[in-house]
Amino acid sequence: MRHARRVRPRPARGAALAVAEHGSLGQQGVGFALAEGDRPVLRLHAPYREEPVSYYGSEKPRPADLPEHLWQPGERHILHFTVHLLDADPHAYAPVLRALHTATGTPPEPAAWVGVREAAALSAEGLHRWHYRPDPPVLLETAAFDREALGARGDRQAMHVSWISGAPYAHALLLHARRTGDTPRAEAAIGVLDHICAHLTPGGTFWGQWTRDGGWSAGWTGHRDRLHARTLGDATLFTLRALRAERARGVDHPLWEQAVRSNLAAALEGQDATTGRLAAAHHRETGAAVDHRGSAGLAFVGALVEAADLFGDPDHLEAARRAGAAFAADVTSEFLCGAPEDVSLAPTSEDGYNAVIAYTLLHEADDEDGRWLDLARRAADWTLTFRYTYDVRFPPHTLLGRYGFRTRGADQASPSNQHLHAFGLICLPETVRLARHLGDPYYLRSARENLDCFRQFVARADGDFNAYRGMVSERFYQTDCFQAKGMLLTLSHAWSAGVLLYACEHALDLPEFQEDL
Repeated sequence: MRHARRVRPRPARGAALAVAEHGSLGQQGVGFALAEGDRPVLRLHAPYREEPVSYYGSEKPRPADLPEHLWQPGERHILHFTVHLLDADPHAYAPVLRALHTATGTPPEPAAWVGVREAAALSAEGLHRWHYRPDPPVLLETAAFDREALGARGDRQAMHVSWISGAPYAHALLLHARRTGDTPRAEAAIGVLDHICAHLTPGGTFWGQWTRDGGWSAGWTGHRDRLHARTLGDATLFTLRALRAERARGVDHPLWEQAVRSNLAAALEGQDATTGRLAAAHHRETGAAVDHRGSAGLAFVGALVEAADLFGDPDHLEAARRAGAAFAADVTSEFLCGAPEDVSLAPTSEDGYNAVIAYTLLHEADDEDGRWLDLARRAADWTLTFRYTYDVRFPPHTLLGRYGFRTRGADQASPSNQHLHAFGLICLPETVRLARHLGDPYYLRSARENLDCFRQFVARADGDFNAYRGMVSERFYQTDCFQAKGMLLTLSHAWSAGVLLYACEHALDLPEFQEDL
């Protein structure tokens, strides 16, 4: 009789493979495959391969991209790469990213074309000149570079209340206008915030989007009654911040406070009584929670924390604590998702920004055991998986190649939107403070590189990179996706100018950025 032998299961392990963008065989790449027995393997390709199909952002995939190299007799090449063995911790990638960031090295000269103060002036001018419209007061989401051929027809006649337009960038414009004594821009920013706050849904929340043809609606959620919590939460947080800044100057805006309180009431009403999760979406007629899946509700955590302080309401902080504890599993499982309206259950870089803001603010409000600080650190590490630590090599005939665009510090928007964007600047203040709390310069260096990167390609004069003074593009194409590698989206976006302005206005007061002014 044979006795069964007890076999101890082998602990799950992983690995990370890193290689430079270019080697002696041209552009290189890494890939995944399943070996015999469904065993996952990492692959190194020189030249790179994209198979069985290639992704271009379109619904229908493109054929595989399989460049070849013709070997000659006696030819030799050396491939340089690193393999990092990991344990079963899903966060084990973080030391690898840190090591790669260090190994790449900081370039001797900054990438930025302009200093922080000039970048603030340019982006404020662009936001006001190209995106602001007075009747009604809005910040249009896009403005076309080509004013002669397209004119107003190339401008999207729409404004989200946050996310890609609206309250965060009106707040940034107001900060700039107050600092510089620019009354017309201050009046424009106040008008935009008044317009947003004066139009609430029957359910008591902000709307998602205003359009010139259709007025107020839910936005891009795909359902007329579904309002996205991240859009509402961001609008609430930045309207609250605008209110705080104005009160510090002795100016009050009761309409803004009423709107903030109304949105917070809906968020509290929609908080799951059992789990503490804040809703991912709210019904426009009732304000009730429609869905709790995903991490979109994290956007309300920061608003609750700051409202507890400004309004002296401890219940708001308690609700934020419960929500922070509920969303902690999303952070520790390394799967944050749902921040953008049009990407409801997939991970994007924007999910990381929301988490960094939420957990940094929770730590600063109340963190006896350090739990919130640890979650903020993990969220920052997750966010940095989207951040480039090297400069992409662009073909010299392309716009980005000709201008020498440097990508270190830029973020890829998401796995599906494979372009670089500046949205990480929205959490620059929290990232800098997180670095202070941790005593870890790694996060500060990354924040500095983020702002350094996006002080490129803010138009310094009419005609600069075929744009007009103050315009800022949304998309930088560092790979063949949506457009050819090396191209630039020829639309100025309100949020692109807005996050740059917001980050610059804060950087002016941060000692860590004084040398960049």
